Amino acid sequence: MQTRMLYAVTAALVAAGIATGLSARQTASQPALDADDIGGVVTSASGPEAGVWVIAETSDLPTGFRRIVVTDDRGRYVIPNLPKASYSVWVRGYGLVDSPKVPASLGRTLNLGATVAPDARTAARIYPANYWLSMVTLPAAREFPGTGEKGNGIGEQLKTQAHWIDLMKSQCIQCHQLGTRATREIPLALGTFATTVAAWDRRVQSSQAAPVMTNGMNTFGRARGLGMFADWSDRIAAGEVPAAPPRPKGVERNVVISQWDWADERAFVHDVTATDKRNPTANPYGKVYGNDRYNSPDLMSLDPVKHIAEKKVVLPVRDAATPYSQPQTLLAPSPYWGEEIIWRNKANMHNPLMDLRGRVWMTSTTRASANPAFCQAGSSHPSAKAYPLAASNRQATMYNPETGQVVAIDLCFSTHHLQFGHDADNTLWFSGGGQVIGWLNSRKFEETKDAAASQGWSPFILDTNGNGKRDDYVEPDAPVNPAKDKRIGGRSTGYETGFGLGLYGIEQNAVDGSVWGAVSAVPGLLIRYDPKTSLSEAYEPPFINAKAPVKGFTPRGVDLDRNGVVWTGLQSGHLASFDRRKCRVLNGSTATGAHCPEGWTLHQTPGPRFKGDTEWGSADMHYFNWVDKFDTFGLGRDTPFVNGTNSDSLAALRSDGSFVTIRVPYPIGFYSRGLDGRIDDANAGWKGRGLWAAYSSQAPWHTEGGRGTTSKLMQIQLRPDPLAR
Repeated sequence: MQTRMLYAVTAALVAAGIATGLSARQTASQPALDADDIGGVVTSASGPEAGVWVIAETSDLPTGFRRIVVTDDRGRYVIPNLPKASYSVWVRGYGLVDSPKVPASLGRTLNLGATVAPDARTAARIYPANYWLSMVTLPAAREFPGTGEKGNGIGEQLKTQAHWIDLMKSQCIQCHQLGTRATREIPLALGTFATTVAAWDRRVQSSQAAPVMTNGMNTFGRARGLGMFADWSDRIAAGEVPAAPPRPKGVERNVVISQWDWADERAFVHDVTATDKRNPTANPYGKVYGNDRYNSPDLMSLDPVKHIAEKKVVLPVRDAATPYSQPQTLLAPSPYWGEEIIWRNKANMHNPLMDLRGRVWMTSTTRASANPAFCQAGSSHPSAKAYPLAASNRQATMYNPETGQVVAIDLCFSTHHLQFGHDADNTLWFSGGGQVIGWLNSRKFEETKDAAASQGWSPFILDTNGNGKRDDYVEPDAPVNPAKDKRIGGRSTGYETGFGLGLYGIEQNAVDGSVWGAVSAVPGLLIRYDPKTSLSEAYEPPFINAKAPVKGFTPRGVDLDRNGVVWTGLQSGHLASFDRRKCRVLNGSTATGAHCPEGWTLHQTPGPRFKGDTEWGSADMHYFNWVDKFDTFGLGRDTPFVNGTNSDSLAALRSDGSFVTIRVPYPIGFYSRGLDGRIDDANAGWKGRGLWAAYSSQAPWHTEGGRGTTSKLMQIQLRPDPLAR
C-alpha cells in the first residue's frame, strides 16, 4: 500500500511538471554524471519521455548561453561539459506542454516532470514553421499558366505551379520563416480590419522590406495571393492544425547544441565563418565571425571559450555617395518598430569566409556602383576587352584579426557569395556577377595591393560548335548557330531560366579545377565554368517535361564532395546531386541545359508536402547546402547537409538514402543560411568537432520571444550516444 501511495504522489508531481526524485527501485536507471554535467530522467503521466529536448540556460556568463540535448529511449538525459554557472533546466517536446524551469546544480541528478499536451492545438504551438505552411492551399496545377487580373487572377509571369511555389519560397522565405506564429496569425499591433484579406494587404506593406513583400504579392496576382494567405490564417484561427512532426530518433538523439546570444535585436546576421573550408583544423577554438548585413556595418565575433560576443569591427565605405542597402522610407509602419528606420547600413555585407591564417574575407559594398575606367569599354584589362562592365553593386573586404586592419578590394563585377579555390594562388571565386563569373588572385593582391591586376571575369559561353575552344558566339536571345558558340544569361526575371543576380551558390571542384554555380530560377541551372578554356556548361534539373521519376526546380546553394559530385538544395523540396560523369552529351548544339537528366538524383527532404500537392517535394525551404568533406560532424566524410530553413533544422543525407534531421527546438524560428564545420582537436573525439550555424532571419523579432530576441550562434555536435559525457 505504501509503495502504491508513493507512486501516486510521484505521478501527480510529474503530471504537474515538477522536478521529482525517483524511488529507490528506479535509481539504477539514472545516468552517470561528471562534476560539470546535469542529468536525470524525464517522465510524464504516460511514463518516460523519449526523444524530447532538455534545455539548460544561464545568464551568468558574459553572454546568454544554452545547451540542449535529447532524451534516450528510457527518458534519460545528460547535458555534458557545462561551463560553471547557475542554470535553469526545462523540457520541450512534441506532444508536450513546456515544463516549468527548474534551478539546477552541476554534478547533481535532476529528474524532470513533463506534461502531456491536453489537445492538438496546444501541442502544435511549438511545431516548425513548415508544418504550418504546408496547410496553405495552393492554386491547382491545372490553373496554370497565369492569365492575369482579367483571367484566372494568377500573375502572368507564373507559368506553372512550380513558379508559384518558387515565388513563395524565394520571395517570402528568403527573408524570414513563413508559418511561425508571427506570420500565420495577424498581430494585434497591425490594427483592426474588416477582413483577413485586408489585414494581409496591410501586412505586406509594413516596414522597410515592404517593397519586396508587396511586389511579390503583385507577382502572385494580388487578389489570388492575398486570398490564399487569408484563407490559411482564417483556418488556423478556426482551430485547424498540422500533423505532428516526429520526435528525434536514432542518431538524432545524440545531438548536443550549444547556443550563444550575439548581435542585437535589429541585427540581420547573414552568415558565419569558423575556419577555412579547405582545412577545418584552422582556427581551433578560435572566434567565430558573422556580419550584420542591414542594421550596422559591423563584423561580429563570438569567443566560444570565453563566451564573449563582440561587435567592434566596422567595415567602411570609401565613397559618400554609396547608397543605403535598404530603402530609407516606409510604405506603412511596422507592427514591431512603428516608423523607425532600423536598417541604416551602406556596407551591405553578405558572406564572410575565413582563410588558413584566420583572416576574414567578405563580399561587401565599398563604393557607389559606377565602375572605374579599367573595368569599362576601352580599357586594356584583358577581361574588360572581352566583356566590359559599367557597374558593380557589391565588392569585397578583408579583415585581419592580428593587425585589426580592414582592407577594401575594388572589383568590377558584383559579388554575392565567395569561395577559395584549391590552387597555389588562393583564388577567390565570386557569385553574383550577373552576366559574368569573377575571381581574385588573392596571393597576387596581397603581394602587390593591385586590385585591377589581380582580378578577372568571364561571360558564360557554351561550346555549341563542339570544338573544345572558345570562339565567336551568338547572344542569349539568338538561336544556336552550329558554327559558333553561344553566350547564356541576360534575362532579368527570376521566373524563367535566366540569370537575375547571376550565379548564387559557388564552389570549385578540387578534382578538375572547374567552378560550379547555381542559377536560382525555375527550373534553374547548374553552371560549370572551366578556367582552362573559359568555356561553360549548363545543366537543368529534371522539370515538367523531363523523363525522370522525380522532378524538381530552382537550385540555390552549391557544394561538391571529394569525388566532384555537385550537391544543391532545390526549392521544390529536394536535396539533389549532379554527377557530370553520367552525362552522355557535354557540349555541342544540343547541350543547352536539359540534355543530361541522367546526371541528376533527387531526394525528397523531410517534412510534409503542401496541402493536396503530389508533384513536388517537401514544403520546406532550403536556403543553402553544404558537404561535410572532412567529417567535422561525425556522420562520415562527404555527408551532404541541406538547410531546413523553414523547419528549424539541418538535414543530413546518409548513404542509405535516409535523412538525419537535426532540429533546433528553442527558440522557435531557427533560420539558417550557410553553415561551417570545424575540428578544434582531432584527438578529442566528438568534443573536438562540430558544426557552426546562426539564426539568420532578417526579422529576429519573428523568433520566439518577439522583439528583443537576438540572433543566436550555435555549435552542433554529435556524441556516440545520448548519455555520452
